[in-house]
Amino acid sequence: MKLSKKRIDVAEPNDGKPYYLWDQTLAGFGVKVLPSGKKRYVVKYRAYGGGRSATQRWMTLGTHGEIPLEKVKDHAQQILAAVKRGEDPQGQRFALRKAPRLNDAWERFAAGELKEKKPLTIRDYCSNYENLIGPKLGTKPIAEISRADVDAFHRALAKTPFRANRAVALLSKLMTLAEMWEWRDQGTNPCRYVKKNKEHNRERFLSVAELSRIGEAMRDLVQEGDIWPSMANALTLLLLTGARKNEVLTCRWAWVSSENSLIVLPDSKTGQKSIFLSEQAVQILRLQQKHSRDPQSPFVFPGLRKGQCLVNISKPWARICERAEVENVRIHDLRHTAASIAVGEGVSLPIIGRLLGHSQPQTTARYAHVDSDPAVIAANAIGATISRILEGPSRDKK
Repeated sequence: MKLSKKRIDVAEPNDGKPYYLWDQTLAGFGVKVLPSGKKRYVVKYRAYGGGRSATQRWMTLGTHGEIPLEKVKDHAQQILAAVKRGEDPQGQRFALRKAPRLNDAWERFAAGELKEKKPLTIRDYCSNYENLIGPKLGTKPIAEISRADVDAFHRALAKTPFRANRAVALLSKLMTLAEMWEWRDQGTNPCRYVKKNKEHNRERFLSVAELSRIGEAMRDLVQEGDIWPSMANALTLLLLTGARKNEVLTCRWAWVSSENSLIVLPDSKTGQKSIFLSEQAVQILRLQQKHSRDPQSPFVFPGLRKGQCLVNISKPWARICERAEVENVRIHDLRHTAASIAVGEGVSLPIIGRLLGHSQPQTTARYAHVDSDPAVIAANAIGATISRILEGPSRDKK
């Protein structure tokens, strides 16, 4: 007998036990009548179109009254047709439920390879995944993530183009690992053909007048007690050396060799690195050692918590810039300023690259060109110029 809406409507529960009404015109399609009175559409079949020895599968297709009978029957016909072609729709559904998700790939990566990265890289990767990638794609089976998914994710971050590119780069890495772990087919990385946003290097160099005002503002704020001397010393050392912020803030006294005019970092963004010290930079370090808030600390710039280094100098830098009436200057721009002054002092590109610790020559090439000088001599020339500017015209007259 053919199943009809009327026949299903009048079916009553049977003594607390479920029973089935089968459609005689479509073998395997029927309705399960539950003791509660609810009626579920079902389809049963033998996996891969096999005989009695094959696994029997049951699929629930919906609840009577919520989905039209004809629509459900069409769905059942499609399933049974797939079975005749040798497929196993329910088995595929089970496999999809058990399939690794993108979150699984991230957890495996975070527990292994990520731990070998540098702290700032770990911070950036975790931020991009936890705030951007995970909320959008984390629960999706990794084998099901398509180029269209990645493209849509990338375009949704159009207002932050740089971060969008970094997020896709991390996603691409996870996809490559998924292929290596055989969680995706080889050569199917969906990030491969996603067009990256154009990125423009933001370069801001402090002028002589701005530097002079910065120097005056730092001295005034220290004298007024608005910022620690350590913070002013750290910022001045950043400017004198062109070092990266964390290279200075995490610096330990054990790495400092005033006699050799060097700070030898055991590790940095580009690996082991030497920071060349001008005479003025050495003077700043001696001043810092004399007035350190924690003389027993292993760190050149101790933090508030004992045994830790200074962490955040953004707020004092903002106060200095506000007092000096200097706008749109990041702490990282002190590095750019040191490089621009080096150019003005006639320092060659290879030496500038060595002073700044660039791993690639093209990174230094954006500054300029002149002839060659030894690194320490160059550091002294830069330090003398910067110190003269920071001290200001009033100091020169004294």
